[in-house]
Amino acid sequence: MVIIKEENEKEEKRSMSFVEELINKDLQEGKNHGHIQTRFPPEPNGYLHIGHAKAICMDFGAAEEFGGVCNLRFDDTNPSKENTEYVENILNDIQWLGFKWGHIYYASDYFQKLWDFAIWMIQQGHAYVDEQTSEQIAAQKGTPTTPGTPSPYRDRPVEESLRLFNHMNTAKAVEGSMVLRAKLDMANPNMHLRDPVIYRIIQTPHHRTGTQWHCYPMYDFAHGQSDYFEGVTHSICTLEFVPHRPLYNKFIDYLKEYDGTAAEALDDNRPRQIEFNRLNLTYTVMSKRKLHTLVDEHLVNGWDDPRMPTLCGMRRRGYSPESIKAFIQSIGYTKFDALNDMALLEAAVREDLNKRATRVSAVIDPIKLILTNYPEGRTEEMVAINNPEDETAGSHTISFSRNLWIERADFMEDAPKKFFRMTPGKEVRLKNAYIVRCAGCTKAADGNIIEIQAEYDPDSKSGMPGANRKVKGTLHWVNADDCVKAEVREYDRLFNVENPSADDRDFRELLNPNSLHVYKDCYVERFAATMKPGQYLQFQRTGYFMADPDTTDDAPVFNKTVGLKDIWAKQIKK
Repeated sequence: MVIIKEENEKEEKRSMSFVEELINKDLQEGKNHGHIQTRFPPEPNGYLHIGHAKAICMDFGAAEEFGGVCNLRFDDTNPSKENTEYVENILNDIQWLGFKWGHIYYASDYFQKLWDFAIWMIQQGHAYVDEQTSEQIAAQKGTPTTPGTPSPYRDRPVEESLRLFNHMNTAKAVEGSMVLRAKLDMANPNMHLRDPVIYRIIQTPHHRTGTQWHCYPMYDFAHGQSDYFEGVTHSICTLEFVPHRPLYNKFIDYLKEYDGTAAEALDDNRPRQIEFNRLNLTYTVMSKRKLHTLVDEHLVNGWDDPRMPTLCGMRRRGYSPESIKAFIQSIGYTKFDALNDMALLEAAVREDLNKRATRVSAVIDPIKLILTNYPEGRTEEMVAINNPEDETAGSHTISFSRNLWIERADFMEDAPKKFFRMTPGKEVRLKNAYIVRCAGCTKAADGNIIEIQAEYDPDSKSGMPGANRKVKGTLHWVNADDCVKAEVREYDRLFNVENPSADDRDFRELLNPNSLHVYKDCYVERFAATMKPGQYLQFQRTGYFMADPDTTDDAPVFNKTVGLKDIWAKQIKK
């Protein structure tokens, strides 16, 4: 089924991005026989981050929008950096985001085809083996305003290049001793067309092909051809590939010449490369090299550390896939790179979790509250609504007794006029329970407050006629006699500077030493302690949380996803 969007379509719920407009125009003009096929082509050399999510949303989303198909293709052309662990986690992340691929391919599926094509290029005088070092080749490339210098091996005999190229694919070949270069134009203003390297020697076993190959294609040589082999109609990528586009098209031109039977089909079905801006976030980095360093040097606790911009880190922290997709939709796709504020992502997370998170009671910095006139040994079950935004979410009960925990910050002995929490002589409501009047507090010898006393009004229970009496403050609490001790992990920005990627200093120096705070003496209601990773929670009056995989039946651990309000904007202003 092909779906073509009219420009003035009334039921269109949102405006199309410029990428979708270009795809729609191609479909309206009947290109590719009115068919759309995209692909998401990650290299399995690390875990996916939110920048990849933007590409995933476009690749899969555009195919879905216009009734086409999106395939997944692993760009596994560098075995020294790739392994099956990354493949498996990429599959998990795409599924978690809610997308389905048509087929799974690998660039390694085409190693023989690409090798045969490279042999043909040598035979036609379009490629040659160069025995210079990488430094020599780079020095001869010239500059954007001055032409490059031809390699001394540029005009070596075809038979010699063929012999050496075959040697490159043996176990005896020495890495870095020679490369295969396309013979294009050393004076072209586009540096990518100045005899680019298209094959190099790598003696690391491949995660799929083992030791079958010792010589591997470069990305620019494998990518466009793989698109063509698979029938991709729209190759959507990020802006850094704009200068690569002429090379992408040049190699496909050679494919047309190489396979004359494909010439007619190629004229109609040539993959079209379209570029959009990358997703960059404040206070983090998206470079895989830097993310690898953070993990390898144990500067974070693995790829799924909740401070990381990886999708598995965000999943562990408690972000929902819907919130990530909503954020990406809100920032859109343009032709200009920009730095997006982390606060925008957190706002999208906050808005989404408000609709889906179960409300529970938890006290992170506890202080004891004793209701002196509440009968000793008595326990009540209070009804707590699971989510006031969702009538179908139901409710649960939370036990109430004479001995409670409340937040230390909710009490002040000598409070200012506008302090509407607990202070001697004033009333507050305990959420879902009673109105209480604070009577005073008990201090240790050093002056620290260790206990608060209050009296409850037995006629003010939520739902009773007396409950209608107005008080200005409502506090959350947990039953000290029936709660579970828990650990809470609260996260700050990973870096101290807004744009660490643009800072000339070593990025390690820019790390925020206070990016993780661990609170070990917290208390949660028993219902909250039953929650598992993947279940979204709101700790009343505190923020959104999710159980961490480190959780055990006896010792729950919760990660703070995001607060109820944006506190970072205020901190920046200060």
